[in-house]
Amino acid sequence: MSLWDVNGNLSVFRPEARTASETRLLGWNVPPHELATIPEHWLSYPEPDASLHYLLGMLYIAFTFFALIGNGLVIWVFSAAKSLQTPSNMFVINLAICDFMMMIKTPIFIYNSFNKGYALGHTYCQIFAIIGSLSGIGAAITNACIAYDRYNVIAHPFDGKLTKGKAILFIILIWIYTIPWSVFPSMQIWGRFVPEGYLTSCTFDYLTDSFDTRLFVGVLFTFSYFIPMSLIIYFYSQICSHVFSHEKALREQAKKMNVESLRSNQGSSNETAEVKIAKAAITICFLFVAAWTPYGVMALIGAFGNKALLTPGVTMIPACACKFVACLDPYVYAISHPRYRIELQNRLPWLAIKEKPISDTASSATDATQNHTTVA
Repeated sequence: MSLWDVNGNLSVFRPEARTASETRLLGWNVPPHELATIPEHWLSYPEPDASLHYLLGMLYIAFTFFALIGNGLVIWVFSAAKSLQTPSNMFVINLAICDFMMMIKTPIFIYNSFNKGYALGHTYCQIFAIIGSLSGIGAAITNACIAYDRYNVIAHPFDGKLTKGKAILFIILIWIYTIPWSVFPSMQIWGRFVPEGYLTSCTFDYLTDSFDTRLFVGVLFTFSYFIPMSLIIYFYSQICSHVFSHEKALREQAKKMNVESLRSNQGSSNETAEVKIAKAAITICFLFVAAWTPYGVMALIGAFGNKALLTPGVTMIPACACKFVACLDPYVYAISHPRYRIELQNRLPWLAIKEKPISDTASSATDATQNHTTVA
C-alpha cells in the first residue's frame, strides 16, 4: 500500500487507514502528520505482538541498569583516583562517557515499547538518534585512539609516551570529528534521522531510494566504521607482533645464558606477557566487531542491497548488540585492570573484590599490556 498519490501528496490522513482487515500494520496508531517522517518500508509490516514490545522494553531496562552503573563507576573511579589519572586513561574515561551517553537515551525506547510504537513522536526520535550518533561514533573513534596510544607505548616506549596536553587535544578532535555526523542529519543538511524497526527507535535514514541517501550511507560507513576498524586492527596486530618478537628474543637470550627465564617474576605468573596482550587485542577487536558490524551491514543492505531482508525484527539485533557491548565494557575494565579493581576495593569495600596490592614494577608492566581492553 503506497502512502502517496499520483501527485506526490500524502494519501493517508487517518490512523484507521493503517489498519488491515485482520492484522494491524506498523504505524496504525501514528498521528497522520507523523506518518511522513517514517520510511514507507516499515509501514508494510504487521504490528508485532504486544509481548514482544514488552520483552524488548524489559531487556532495555536491564541494559540500562547495568550499563549506567558500570560506566558510572568507571567514570567516577578513573576521574577520582590519582593512581588512574594518566593521559592514557583519559581515553578510558571518554569511552565510558560515550557508553554512558548511549544508555541515557534508552528511556525513549522503553516508553515507546510499553506504548507499542511511535508514542513519543518525531521530536524524541531526533533526540534519540542524535545521542546515539554522538555516542556510537565517538566510541568508535575513541577506540581507534586507544589502539594508537597502546601501539606507541609498546612499540615506541621511549618516545611514544602520551602527555596530558596531547590526550586533551585528541579528545577534542574526537568530538570535532563526531559532532557533524549528528548535526547534518538532525538539520537535514545531509541525511536525516528516522524511525526504524518497530518504530520504537531511531537512526540514520538508510532506506530512502535516492543517490543522496546512498552517498551519505557510504561516506558514513567509511568514516565511522571502516576507518576506525582498520586502525584498530592495524595497531593491535602491530602490538601483538612487537610483543611476540620481544618474548622470542627474551627466550633466545635466556637459552644462551642457560637460564629458564630472564624475568624475575616468571614463576609468579602462569601467563606470559604475549598471551595477555593477545587476549587484550582479541577482546578489543571482538567487542568492536560485535557492537558495530551488524549496524554497518544493515545500513549497507538498506542503501545498496535487497531491502526485503530488513524486517523490523532483524533491525533490532544490531541495536541490542550495541547496547549489550555498552553494558559489557565497564566490567571488562574490572577484569583486566588491577589498579581499577584496587581503587574499587578501597572505595566500595562491600563489593568484596579482595584484590592484592601490586608493586610499582608489576603495575608498570600491567599498564603496558592490559590498560585498555574494551570497546564501545
